[in-house]
Amino acid sequence: MIKSIQPGEALAVFVLDGARNVSVIGGEVDGVMAMDHATLQSGAGERPRKRASEIVDAAARVFAERGYHGTSTQDIADALGLRQASLYYYFASKEAALELVCERGVDGFVDAAEAILKKAGTPREKIERLIAAHLSPLETRRDYVRVFINERRYLPAASRKRIGRASRRLERIFQQIVESGMDEGVLRPDADPRTTTLAILGMCNAVINWRPAEPNSSTTVLAAEFARLVMDGLAVAKPGATAVKRMPQKRGRPRRA
Repeated sequence: MIKSIQPGEALAVFVLDGARNVSVIGGEVDGVMAMDHATLQSGAGERPRKRASEIVDAAARVFAERGYHGTSTQDIADALGLRQASLYYYFASKEAALELVCERGVDGFVDAAEAILKKAGTPREKIERLIAAHLSPLETRRDYVRVFINERRYLPAASRKRIGRASRRLERIFQQIVESGMDEGVLRPDADPRTTTLAILGMCNAVINWRPAEPNSSTTVLAAEFARLVMDGLAVAKPGATAVKRMPQKRGRPRRA
């Protein structure tokens, strides 16, 4: 069922999350049309749900190419061949569109990392799996991940804080596995676990901004190479080198986004 919304009334905007479920987001617009939530839950809403996904995909693509401040809602509409006013059927503002894209951009990272944390394996194996899992979405939803990494700083404070919880949880999982590797003697005991965690994540996150034609840039190849860099480093071990003892240190906590 379609119903008219008067100027100033709340608009129920439906979107798809990473699991392809329908969510409802509030907003205010000036005289547009919105679909009744009950319709979305029925088979009659199947076609609009597909269209909603296409529109959020287009927003991700344009944000990824032009950046948040370089994008207007008209740009997103042009990419779809729609009138600008039609976009407000799906999201209430450019900020709301960025929030939807960032939510999908971070979706799945924490679940994959938690599964690796719980699964049996050595710290080295877990770090290798973490890096591979972190790079894998670059193949399947590159635009979303790029927007999340580069543009989430432009979200409103409340949205940035909410979405940032996933980033902080991910950092804690990485750091927990790094610390276990230090405790078991497979990682250098004098390294700072917090700095090591941020270095690994920073290296992985930087890939999204590499040139598309970068040689040997498949995520499988990169994951293996990054894991070797983290675990083995670049320097050639000197014969007779003495292992460095671990110094007592205060383990840092992830900063709030």
